Amino acid sequence: VQLQASGGGLVQAGGSLRLSCAASGFNVNYYAIGWFRQAPGKEREGVSCIDNRGGSTYYVDSVKGRFTISRDKSMNMVYLQMNSLTPDDTAVYYCARGGPWCRGSSFDGGMEYWGKGTLVTVSS
Repeated sequence: VQLQASGGGLVQAGGSLRLSCAASGFNVNYYAIGWFRQAPGKEREGVSCIDNRGGSTYYVDSVKGRFTISRDKSMNMVYLQMNSLTPDDTAVYYCARGGPWCRGSSFDGGMEYWGKGTLVTVSS
């Protein structure tokens, strides 16, 4: 099982980025996939999570209405579309795989496999 996040970069405040999580060794359709971030000097934070199959999606309050998580079964990918970015969104972003359902208030319940992160920097 492997996951690899990509798509990070430098963007101005108000801009957009789409992060991709490439999965191998399993079918993303059958598992919960979460996006997490860790800013310098801060604890890791759950950003979003999507349940298995056509399941529910979840977001931390600070990104609701701005970020959208989605799954592409044919490509075995999960995406995080990030709009209206602010400097507070600056962090290393990671994707992770859990069981079938997103768990925990921070979505990290049961997350067993983690990918390497991708850095998102939002300039003011």
